[in-house]
Amino acid sequence: MGSTLYATTVGLTVIRGLVPIAIAGLVGTLLRRYFAKSPLDPVPGPPASSVITGNIGELFDVYGWKYHYGILKQYGSVIKVRGLFGERSLYLCDPKALHHVLVKDQHAYEGAAALVNLHKICFGDGLLSTLGEQHRKQRKMLNPVFSIAHMREMMPIFHEVTSRLQQAIYDQVKDAPKEIDILHWMSRTALELIGQSGMGCSFDSLDVDAKSADLHPFSRSVKQLGTLFGGLGGFLVAQFVFPLVNRINLPRFKRWIADRLPLRWVQDVKNVVDIIQETAEDICNAKRKATLDGRGDDGKKDIISILIRANASAAEEDRLSDGEVHAQVATITFGAVDTTSSALSRTLWLLAEHPGVQEKLRTELREAKGDNGGEELGYDQLVSLPYLDAVCRETLRVYPPVANTIRDARKDMILPLSKPIKTTTGAEVSELVVPSGTTLFLSLLGANTNPDMWGEDAYEWKPERWLNPLPEKVSEAHMPGIYSHLMTFLGGSRACIGFKFSQLEMKAVLSVLLASFRFESAEKKIRWKLSGISAPVVEEKGTTRSSLPMMISSLDQQ
Repeated sequence: MGSTLYATTVGLTVIRGLVPIAIAGLVGTLLRRYFAKSPLDPVPGPPASSVITGNIGELFDVYGWKYHYGILKQYGSVIKVRGLFGERSLYLCDPKALHHVLVKDQHAYEGAAALVNLHKICFGDGLLSTLGEQHRKQRKMLNPVFSIAHMREMMPIFHEVTSRLQQAIYDQVKDAPKEIDILHWMSRTALELIGQSGMGCSFDSLDVDAKSADLHPFSRSVKQLGTLFGGLGGFLVAQFVFPLVNRINLPRFKRWIADRLPLRWVQDVKNVVDIIQETAEDICNAKRKATLDGRGDDGKKDIISILIRANASAAEEDRLSDGEVHAQVATITFGAVDTTSSALSRTLWLLAEHPGVQEKLRTELREAKGDNGGEELGYDQLVSLPYLDAVCRETLRVYPPVANTIRDARKDMILPLSKPIKTTTGAEVSELVVPSGTTLFLSLLGANTNPDMWGEDAYEWKPERWLNPLPEKVSEAHMPGIYSHLMTFLGGSRACIGFKFSQLEMKAVLSVLLASFRFESAEKKIRWKLSGISAPVVEEKGTTRSSLPMMISSLDQQ
């Protein structure tokens, strides 16, 4: 009783002390944003739809594809948008500007505080929530496990998991074509692939009869996390609430508050984060114990086993803490599941919409498998198939799973542009003064579909474009992305460390499914969410649910 009373007293004291500080900070921010002039004022952009929320509502609209395409077409690759309470922000896809933000001057734009705080609370000190030297040290430790050599060693795992997926779908369609939610199966497969190859453990049997309640709690939690923080609500919490939470260096007090807040959303987040972090700790502790006890973990090829062994043998100054190692489990899993399942689902949906492309790809896959004596294709064979590669690249170009990301200017900067813009005063400028604290929305969608680079058909899905030399303007633009002149996996030191893994996963799954099944539209209204990680949604009877029903038939029956 006494300890509870003491915690309550301390809590109330801290809160009372923070309130006037928060009010003073808010008033100062409002005065600056509404009345002070900014060097960004002359940059063209859409009018704010709200005095309070600016353009944020449209930017984070769940189905805001039309808005994003519209401002890109009207204003080009450098756009001023309004944030909350009049904040001047930049919306960018200019290649030179992206190069400076992500590569040349990345120290000044290293990561958006909102996203860093969000990932820190959810996952701990992993790759997504660390900056500077700590991030560099973690990336150096993890780079070897995402090498091409290690990808080749993972192929037996990919074959085993995709074989189970193939059998599960075949069991459902062996007698007749059937409508199946392919998003459900791509999500389960992506989680099992990262579970087996990343953690050396299984999260899903891929059994047809497995119910949602039978899935590993880690599986359900990872899926739920994306829902809890998607859209405008997640952005507002990350932008304003989490920075204050992270400033309070009283873990037990923060936990005490979280346990007692009577808000369903808070309790859901707390429970999801608990399960993710506890599972990560259990996995790492078991592997660390097996390694120390000499119980045969030395031969394990999964990412976390290799990381733990490398960490144990690293010099003291390069070694990661136990908490940092634990955080990588949750970080890698979250980064690998929804993005890849989104890309795979979108690809299958596009192939159903373009049956000629589907048939051409199936022919390539079957011929390659025939040349391989009927065996599953190895790493070198998969990555060398030109049409499979073209389909994957074009999907990731036109429909990146994450359409936008955010950076903050951490000091006053000069931002050069590859193409001059005409300001609202009529002047042409080739660089902008970006004040410290400015939020930059980096449009990966705009960078990938820029008509100045890709031509008039930039917004169209045409895999054949990759079978011919790309337009010279594509290479001349020097887009800083690490993958095929695209920004899908970002660029610079915070680029997606697992982009090779993601590509291999897409190709392995597609090679198995298309060689065995035909995919057709289920004739239902599908809308694709834009905010957060892109996902298909079915609209029926006044409700929406994340799913992608498709008619699937076995080629054995045809």
